[in-house]
Amino acid sequence: MTGLDWAVVVSYFTYLIVDGFRAGRQSHTTDGYFRANRSLGWRTVGLSVMATQLSAITLVGATGQGYADGLRFVQFYFALPVAMVILCATAVPGFHRANVFTAYEYLERRFDGRVRALTGIFFLLSRGLATSVVIAAPAVALSAALGWSEAATILVMGVLTTLYTVVGGVRAVAWNDVKQMAVILAGLGAILWLLVAKLPPTVSLWDGLHVAGATGRLTAVDWRFDWREKYTVWSGLLASLFLFLSYFGCDQSQVQRYLAASSVDAARRSLLLNAVVKVPLQAAVLLMGVLIFVFYVFAPAAPLVFTPNAEAALQDGAARAAYAQLAADYRAATEARRQAALRYAESRRQEPAAATEARAMFLATQAECDRLRQAAAALLAQATGRPQDDINYVFPTFALSQLPVGLAGLALAAIFAAAMSTSAGELNALATTTALDMYQRWLAPAASEAQVVRAGKLATLFWGAWACVGALYAARLGSLIEVVNRFGSWFYGALLGVFVLAAADPRANGRGAVWGLLVGMGGVWLLAATDAIAFLWLNGVGCLVTVAIGALVSRLPIKA
Repeated sequence: MTGLDWAVVVSYFTYLIVDGFRAGRQSHTTDGYFRANRSLGWRTVGLSVMATQLSAITLVGATGQGYADGLRFVQFYFALPVAMVILCATAVPGFHRANVFTAYEYLERRFDGRVRALTGIFFLLSRGLATSVVIAAPAVALSAALGWSEAATILVMGVLTTLYTVVGGVRAVAWNDVKQMAVILAGLGAILWLLVAKLPPTVSLWDGLHVAGATGRLTAVDWRFDWREKYTVWSGLLASLFLFLSYFGCDQSQVQRYLAASSVDAARRSLLLNAVVKVPLQAAVLLMGVLIFVFYVFAPAAPLVFTPNAEAALQDGAARAAYAQLAADYRAATEARRQAALRYAESRRQEPAAATEARAMFLATQAECDRLRQAAAALLAQATGRPQDDINYVFPTFALSQLPVGLAGLALAAIFAAAMSTSAGELNALATTTALDMYQRWLAPAASEAQVVRAGKLATLFWGAWACVGALYAARLGSLIEVVNRFGSWFYGALLGVFVLAAADPRANGRGAVWGLLVGMGGVWLLAATDAIAFLWLNGVGCLVTVAIGALVSRLPIKA
């Protein structure tokens, strides 16, 4: 990192904080602070929704996922356009007609205060966990850049994000999201271009994609039906549908965006923008990971593991010697892989008959590289006492070691932009639910607008601190993009079930909704503990169980 790189990052931080203070001037009332006076246009809301979901987890975690596993993760998003259309027809007009501040306020009007409180508590728990993961992602990048501890970098990110969220409310969050999307897209486009430019002169982009394809990294569709397989067409079209309906239709961090829209039409357009753009954008991020893999295939040297200072964790002399031998073997293996990949690319163009043999040789060298990386990970895991997964370090390592002056700063700014947009939106949603669904509803029903806004700001500070503490643990959980969706799947299905029950069953009552939610959530947690099915399917199970139990209990002749 040069002075110019840091100038880019510091300028970006300064601008966001100043802009947050400016937006805070219009956020003194509950409507202004929590709903931006319902004044935001569809482009602002749409980009804000997109930025909230395109977090640093996506840039860091999905890029690493693409490096390790290719494009398969894009199947996870196949149901998103369908979910957006369904919500445009149902949730958007329903929430706007109800004129509510939170999704859980709507449930009180349909059922009772118990349902509002319970769903609000589960949202706070689920989103509180997810926000920790969101803050952990940029801390990985920053700690790699500065050599700081992850605790210090988590604290820096958490304080900066909490600061402008406290001051500006949802208006500051939404407008900063728009600017952050511009930074993210600029960084993504520049890095994709550079990855292509860094291929050897004799290797075209088409050659590089064929090399990646030989390893299966360009396989984006898996037609197998397996309950235990995370990413297939069926989990992407069926299981993920429940997750996206819940995330965009029941999660306050998303609902709050289109509640702030100026009209039903503006809210619908914002979701349809995501329906059109999200899948191609996610595919581009995964492709960036694939191209980073291609870059290291043809690079003179590739890291044995991407975790910074990994060897420093080895205190035992024998372990250090074993790691040094693995590193030496890996250098030889990657050179053999590079030569084999060059021969494969050349034979495809000039000697098609020899391409099959060259491809087999390349795959054999790739298998040896994978074996050595796995051996190094096992050695580090034994030394540290915790599993080693360097997926989250792939993108930061590449950005800081390979990008030119200025572009490295833009890449880090893109990571920070993604992290801050998501964490700010989630902190604001957590504060809104805390202030309105808990404080005003149960503790201080007669509180003035100024007191409620003050409670929201204090809640933002609390959740910011909570997220920072949780991030210390989340950074060690492996692929962050999987972690955050796994956390969500523990809660989303049952929460969606309550809203489906409210809309689809006119005989459902508050008692049924409470029992349905508790049984549905308990069933999901039991399945998650046994690991009987892949986590995406938990969303559908939670929803269906909640609706079934809620409808049954509502019809039992028992007094509430």
